[in-house]
Amino acid sequence: MVRVAAFDCGTNSLRLLVADLDPSAGTATEHVREMRIVRLGQGVDRTGRIAEESMERAYAALDEYAMLVTEYQPDRIRFCATSAARDAENAADFTGAVRERIGVEVEVIGGDEEARASFDGATRALGPEAEAPVLVLDIGGGSTELILGTADGRVTAEHSLDIGSVRLTERHLHGDPPTAEQVAAVEADIDAALDSCRVDPGLAGTVVGVAGTVTTVAAGVLGLPAYDREQVHLATLEVDAVRATIGDLVAMTVADRRALGYMHPGRADVIGAGALILDRILRRTPVQTLTVSESDILDGIAWSCVT
Repeated sequence: MVRVAAFDCGTNSLRLLVADLDPSAGTATEHVREMRIVRLGQGVDRTGRIAEESMERAYAALDEYAMLVTEYQPDRIRFCATSAARDAENAADFTGAVRERIGVEVEVIGGDEEARASFDGATRALGPEAEAPVLVLDIGGGSTELILGTADGRVTAEHSLDIGSVRLTERHLHGDPPTAEQVAAVEADIDAALDSCRVDPGLAGTVVGVAGTVTTVAAGVLGLPAYDREQVHLATLEVDAVRATIGDLVAMTVADRRALGYMHPGRADVIGAGALILDRILRRTPVQTLTVSESDILDGIAWSCVT
């Protein structure tokens, strides 16, 4: 057994997983799985810089996480930052704060590596009956990864797109609820990105969605009164039901979304744009169902510590 601490720092959330991993058996015993919405990418699409208030939110989360790292004493630590850190000219300020608080160097990973880690995490939870090719969708705050491969984790194609829930909300969705014109502008950006994508969703035999946008939409499809990770994980949802829930969420005000029992309050203002990304991708796939996985890039980062 090797105890690892894995950090995933995205545009919207900062997450920590502490687990004991057995590489020979391929099993994991989780001790900590935490998420804080810090919105590190607030304004980065417009300004090219991480805002001071975003830094402060991240520092508060890091101080909490530092105590957990001290408590659990992992053998190995890996801290990966993605879209916001890739795009921000002042990312070094943030990475320096991580070094001071956690005692580890931040790896600002590229989109392709982000995609492969997401695919590894997602496919570890799939059974051998999953029809190939498997398409994994990782919709983040600043970027979206599409990865095609086999159910046993072999990647055949991947592409990271500069479309995400925070980025597109800040760019277009200024109404509450958004206007039809604003929604159309988001869809146009998504379609333009997908038109140039190296991964063709039309090839998918199985589609697996990961990360907060997809899992939140899944909770809505399932009609959960409160978010329940166990019920969401590996749920198989009819695509028509997914798209109907997306339509409902996009049409709501932020206040109405926050009133939903399954909705994280820090996701309510950006879920519409993220859900539209999911919708536009599903339109290009031949599948009738969407599989939802709670195992994602964070799990992939953790396993990379021992493989």
